[in-house]
Amino acid sequence: MQNINLGFLDYAILAIYVAFVIGIGFALTRYMKSSSDFLTSGRSIPTWVTGLAFISANLGALELVGMAASGAKYGIATAHFYWVGAIPAMIFLAVFMMPFYYGSKARSVPEYLNMRFNPWVRGLNSIAFAVMTVFASGISMNALAKLLNQLLGWNYHAALWICSAVVLVYVLKGGLTSAIYTEVLQFFMIVLGFAPVVYLGLRDVGGWHTMTDKLHMVAQDPMALHLNTKSFAADAWTSAWKPLLGGPSANPMGVDIFAMVFGLGFVLSFGYWCTNFLVVQRAMAAKNMTAARNTPLVAAVPKMLFPALVIVPGMIAVALMASPDKNYRIPPPPLPHEAYVNAETAVKNANPADPAAVVKAVSDALGKKVDAGKITSLVAANAANKLSDQQIETGIYNSIAEYDYDGVILSLVKKYCPTGLLGLALTALLASFMSGMAGNVTAFNTVWTYDIYQAFFVPNKPDSHYFWMAKFITVVGILLSIACAYFASMYNNAMDVIQLVFGFVNAPLFATFLLGMFWKRTTSIGAFLGLFGGIGTSAVFHALTTTQSNVAMGHAINGMKGGYIKVLSEFPSEMAQNFWLASFAFGSCLILTLVISLATQRTKSDEELKGLVYSLTPKIKDTEQHFLQRPAVLGVILLICCVILNVIFW
Repeated sequence: MQNINLGFLDYAILAIYVAFVIGIGFALTRYMKSSSDFLTSGRSIPTWVTGLAFISANLGALELVGMAASGAKYGIATAHFYWVGAIPAMIFLAVFMMPFYYGSKARSVPEYLNMRFNPWVRGLNSIAFAVMTVFASGISMNALAKLLNQLLGWNYHAALWICSAVVLVYVLKGGLTSAIYTEVLQFFMIVLGFAPVVYLGLRDVGGWHTMTDKLHMVAQDPMALHLNTKSFAADAWTSAWKPLLGGPSANPMGVDIFAMVFGLGFVLSFGYWCTNFLVVQRAMAAKNMTAARNTPLVAAVPKMLFPALVIVPGMIAVALMASPDKNYRIPPPPLPHEAYVNAETAVKNANPADPAAVVKAVSDALGKKVDAGKITSLVAANAANKLSDQQIETGIYNSIAEYDYDGVILSLVKKYCPTGLLGLALTALLASFMSGMAGNVTAFNTVWTYDIYQAFFVPNKPDSHYFWMAKFITVVGILLSIACAYFASMYNNAMDVIQLVFGFVNAPLFATFLLGMFWKRTTSIGAFLGLFGGIGTSAVFHALTTTQSNVAMGHAINGMKGGYIKVLSEFPSEMAQNFWLASFAFGSCLILTLVISLATQRTKSDEELKGLVYSLTPKIKDTEQHFLQRPAVLGVILLICCVILNVIFW
């Protein structure tokens, strides 16, 4: 992707935004007088703010870059991450789980586990969660640094460190409150920045129906665009459910109904939305129980509609590729300039009579697969009329038969945004990535300070000591996130990475919560060993499985993508591998916890478990609220809307 130059107006919009979020941090500094103020906002924030922050905390690389990438890679089936993998779990959190979290007065999810079980369960979850948050934060910042590098030509390393420093400043000054209020600002920036891109893209491709017609043709011959190695039914990119009915081989995502409904819709979604402190923290910062329960419901409304903003761009990108007159392609993986120079030399020295040799020479020079037909045509054109170096490089660029799907949204921004609108869209991207990093860092510093440092290492110190530690560990969290960003750069789809991380941590944790909250017989030792076994199952499963594209001669090509011990099973895609990994992790944790709990003695009485276990806790009565304002009723209405969307895009 060729670099673009920002105009003065673009830089002005970007600078104003950065100055504004830093200003929020400085403005809130005077209110940060204790560790509670810094880490939990003192439970003082209204519903509409926590609701928008709840969804904005999830609007990092996972949403904008990852979902657009998956929209191109898998089509409308990516919407399952919303209509199956988010909305039901958010409603369940609001109706059933927030009363336990908020009512127990726990400052974090691990602290609730300490109340329900014991410090060992708390410690295990805290460590696993801390690892997950820095990885998720790193994924956001890797995507941001790639954006600035590919779109503007900024140095990747400098962009990563400078943007991380901006996040550090406003989080260090204003704590969780600063993160929450900037997340609300970021929500509106993201909507305003990306709605024009979707509108202009749809108009350019000819509207919704023209786009779906193009995708029907692509689905039947994706090999022509190097999107897949086999053909599918015409609706593979445009139907959410029908391709899944034919099994893993009938859809580009490579998953079946069970993996989608159980792996994503139950294990991963409930594990993320109901136990991930990153999002639960926003609801726990609400001013009262009603506000806390309504927080996920407020967030569910825009969440339900977000596929139009983040998935449709990926589908537009594929439709544009299927239209030769649009002169567009999904960007190839970033390559050093030397690789293009070597490939240009191969083209210039090529013998047109031996096309196979030049195709191999160019492919070897780039280290990537290339379209043989395009390379042959480029050689012929150069032989007939000497092309400039720039023309040859462009031809080579367009011939690369591999894609960096994370570059989809960046390339569309470049294609459709003029000066001013470009600055707005770029600022929206910047907001989303900084939101992802800030959200994870504020969750990380809370868990470290309260659930690891205070609980296990330095208890009974004055609050001022923990306030100091919270600020110190915020700096450490930023540095660890930067290290994880370099790790994430080895993957070409941020969505695949984040689902893998969630599978390791959230899937087994949800089994622990499910039994702990709804079965009073669950014991502390059963919960600890079950959770440990579930995380271990994730590691073993990943070590013994990989994707079909990552296997050569029976061995994994890239151990980071699994199969680094032995390849016992191959999945059609990384997404399918992640869904099954989560299912196995959840199942093993559930069974281990169940069996061990039955074989061991309870250590807490019914009285001690009041407010922590569903059957022992007085039920909240919503009689003071209007019928339509009760969480259970609102939840049913939202579920009906979600079902309607699934039917429309069946």
